[in-house]
Amino acid sequence: MERLGTLVVLLTTIIFISCKDKNQKTYKPSSIGAINSLTVVMENDLWKGPVGDKVREHFAAPLAGMIWDEPIFSIRQIPKSVFSGAIMTSRTLLFVDIDTLSIAHVKTNLYARPQKIGVFKGRDMNELIQNIEKKSIDAITNFKAMEIEESQKRFKRSLNKETVLEEKFGISMTIPSIYKVGKQEDNFVWLDRQIPKGHMNIIVYSLPENSFDTDSTFVKDIVRMRDSIGEKYIPGPDMPGKTTYMITEKSFAPAIFPTEIAGKKTAEVRGVWEVKNDFMAGPYLTYIVNDDVNKRKLVIEGFTYAPATQKRDYMFELEAIMKTLKIN
Repeated sequence: MERLGTLVVLLTTIIFISCKDKNQKTYKPSSIGAINSLTVVMENDLWKGPVGDKVREHFAAPLAGMIWDEPIFSIRQIPKSVFSGAIMTSRTLLFVDIDTLSIAHVKTNLYARPQKIGVFKGRDMNELIQNIEKKSIDAITNFKAMEIEESQKRFKRSLNKETVLEEKFGISMTIPSIYKVGKQEDNFVWLDRQIPKGHMNIIVYSLPENSFDTDSTFVKDIVRMRDSIGEKYIPGPDMPGKTTYMITEKSFAPAIFPTEIAGKKTAEVRGVWEVKNDFMAGPYLTYIVNDDVNKRKLVIEGFTYAPATQKRDYMFELEAIMKTLKIN
């Protein structure tokens, strides 16, 4: 009996130590970093040459639908010799190097959680550039998806609890409490928040199911839709003798992309708005959701007014909010 007791204690100790070691091996710290920041780990000579040019071409490409060029990511480049400590827990990392292998892929949670790491290697400079060219879209898609998730996680710290969207449209979105309902009509809701020098806005309305039936006039129809909504619901500043309201900037053709929100086919529209008879302007992002169950086109749009200010992160916040859409 004494031997049996000793054996039980020994086995329990071994299991405890094994579990402890396993937990220590799987533990990873929380990742850090500002939204839309990217740390690029590559040697200085590569960064200053054609390889660095190719990285900047893709990962610092200008966003569509902005008044002036703003990059997808704010990039910080460091050589491998200083890649240590807190830098290793950056949420988005990009490794670029000449090596004995040809690799182009994205790794997950290597040093921290959550984390995405793009790895690009080539046996010479040309092969490295080719790998960046082939797989950069995949890396950017992974980085952006994780930044959207991180933004949405931060929203949950303090949520807007108003039920107007549910009552009028049967939908919900994860919206920070700083946004307030500013206007509501039978088929229109406008939420906004104040920011330094301006404001950020979300509007929601619906259209008949058969809207935009003709592909050849899709862009014109979108512009006509936005302008009519602006005239009806979104006035500009008071100007003696002039009528002011939000319209679509005619000098910037909207960029349109197919996507999916709330499990439904959606058109993503990016462009620039302005105020008729005034000088106000800014970027907008519109989602036209094909809500076939409710036999309608649901339109949700975010737009920002922030003169002389970078607007990328404002628009990204609006995008992250709108992508939480749920149709009940």
